[in-house]
Amino acid sequence: MRVINDLDSIDWASMGHAYGPAHEVPVWLRAMASTDPGVRRKGLDDFYSAAHHQGDVYPCTTASLPFLFALADDAATPDRAAIVELLLNIGREATDRGEGIYVAPDGGESTAPADSAAVMRERSDAFLAYATDPDPGVRRPGIEGLGLFLDDADRAFAALRDRLPAEDGTVERLLVVRTMATLALRLPTARPAASAWLDALADDPATEPDIRLAALVHRARCAPEDIRDDTVPTAIALLRRLAPEPEHRAGSTACACEADEAEDDAPAAPAQAGVPPQVAAAFEDLDRQGRLHAPTTSLLRTFHTVLDTRVPERTALLTEQLRSPDRATRYDAIRMAQDLITAWRGDHTGLVLLLADRLTPEDPYTAAAAAESLQVLGPAGEPAREALAGYVAAHRAVHGPRAWATPKRLARRAHQEAVMALAGLGDPRALPCLLTALEDGTDAWRAVQVAGRLRSEADVLVPLLSRHLAEADFSTPWADMGTGALVSALAGLGDAAAVPALTDAVTAAVRHEQPRIAAAAVKALASFGAGAADALEAVRPLADAPNVDLRTAAMAALWALERDPSDAVPRLLDLLDTHAHHDAADVLGLIGPPAAAALPRLRTMLTAGYEWTRLYAAAAVWDIAGEAEADVVLRTLLTAWEQHDATSNHVLACLDRMGPAAAPALPRIRAELALARRSGRFRSIANDEELRHTCRAVLARLS
Repeated sequence: MRVINDLDSIDWASMGHAYGPAHEVPVWLRAMASTDPGVRRKGLDDFYSAAHHQGDVYPCTTASLPFLFALADDAATPDRAAIVELLLNIGREATDRGEGIYVAPDGGESTAPADSAAVMRERSDAFLAYATDPDPGVRRPGIEGLGLFLDDADRAFAALRDRLPAEDGTVERLLVVRTMATLALRLPTARPAASAWLDALADDPATEPDIRLAALVHRARCAPEDIRDDTVPTAIALLRRLAPEPEHRAGSTACACEADEAEDDAPAAPAQAGVPPQVAAAFEDLDRQGRLHAPTTSLLRTFHTVLDTRVPERTALLTEQLRSPDRATRYDAIRMAQDLITAWRGDHTGLVLLLADRLTPEDPYTAAAAAESLQVLGPAGEPAREALAGYVAAHRAVHGPRAWATPKRLARRAHQEAVMALAGLGDPRALPCLLTALEDGTDAWRAVQVAGRLRSEADVLVPLLSRHLAEADFSTPWADMGTGALVSALAGLGDAAAVPALTDAVTAAVRHEQPRIAAAAVKALASFGAGAADALEAVRPLADAPNVDLRTAAMAALWALERDPSDAVPRLLDLLDTHAHHDAADVLGLIGPPAAAALPRLRTMLTAGYEWTRLYAAAAVWDIAGEAEADVVLRTLLTAWEQHDATSNHVLACLDRMGPAAAPALPRIRAELALARRSGRFRSIANDEELRHTCRAVLARLS
């Protein structure tokens, strides 16, 4: 191919990419034209990894476009579909970044995204050809490209309109409808014709219900302000008309489940040497989360995005999805329900119970997903408690008391997820299963994650967790991944019987130069207060540790264990000038009035540019000086809260301590309780629930 030979005419060395010089780019482009499938695959992977790393567009990416188009246009090119998909991805990212100068990952200025977008528009006729290609793998990115790159609105509209009757695949037909809406949103001149087409399609009783549903959703996407009261009921009616996906359709949840079940009795794959099981499991989770089981899933996700704040309508839609006779639709609705509940306040009991209904022993693939979501929901999953307990008991009845370690891989995952969700609710009925894990070591790392929630069973769990901590290998690079969870679990159980094991962990971590583990163990010891006095000999030398985080943790622990401000305050004052100043301010606040020497430095921190620094300083100033500083403290707290709602848990904790002095904050507290969207640190359910509980407590005290 002549144009591929022209690769040598370009000065690639002057064009950087994610990993430095771009002289490798022509090698990858030639590889994509190779007759060897392995070489082609590696060339494409290398290009994605460097010249299009995480969607970035570099000068070398722009320079590659003519050669990529040459490959895509040649019917003899192997893997043309992958090349056209790459062109679409580059063009989409370039278009999303807009015109003008872009700050590249290396900090330099670049016009590569704008330049690439211009090339895509210049070559947009190629997508007209791709959209009619016999290969559906070429047609799909070709169809999508019509909505993104073709600037002739009439021509793009006509091409998409004509594609719908020409396509017989559900995926392609849904893509045509979605792309028509994309075109309408990108080109205002296309909007009247595209909107009228979508309206007519949605209302046409002769059209298949999935296409009508797509037209309804994408019409709403084009004009969310025009969503009518009957839009969601109409969508639900169309969902009910959809036929269940065939059990053996490629990509369906049935197929996915059957594939897992086919391997269910096979031994688990050996772990890669040196890689913690947590890491391997995280990649497996990412793979599962990326699967779409029903062809309408992307469409319904789009609908939920468009509906946004209309929580009652979204709840009604999810109720229908979770009750669908189609197994694939039910499965994919689980994550959507989780996303709604984690983002919005309200009574979600109905959805939680529907998630609990998916805990069926005959479908462990779906049950595992439902249990995992219930675990994520934390306290909001309370209505599913009995269903979780029942599912765990049923599993133990079928697989025996060692169900946690059953060799059936899929059943084991479903069982473990349900046990972890039950333990997350603090339910002691999870204990026998956790004991199985901790006693023989099978997936013990999973049990450790939730063991700290069973405080009522601390007398049984602490000895086992202590043994695991004692057996931990502190010399490995991944040591903190496993030991950190053990330390957290022991602290969470709140039983001072853990002090000896935690003290030994501190000593071992210091010996193996693992300051993060040592700091975590020291913080755990501090949580026991005077009950950890026996650890003083191990902790006291760490007040002079070279690692700032370990030194700060040691000072917090020393205050908790022996309450001597004469030694603590000067050291903490020094720490206010390090990156650990937030934690140091916290401890000074705990010391209270005896830390008055820190007030001048803390008042200086009240003027910092970072709201978190001002917040920590304000809380410490209140705890040390009290009423005399009420005005400045209150003003600082409310400003930080207004600037960044992630500070709200910390702000409310201080307001709660301020008593009557917090009265001027009541309007802001009432406003917080009136919000529909979840707030709090990380916007997690647990933090949001804690935030609202504190808000109500302050209101009750001061109103």
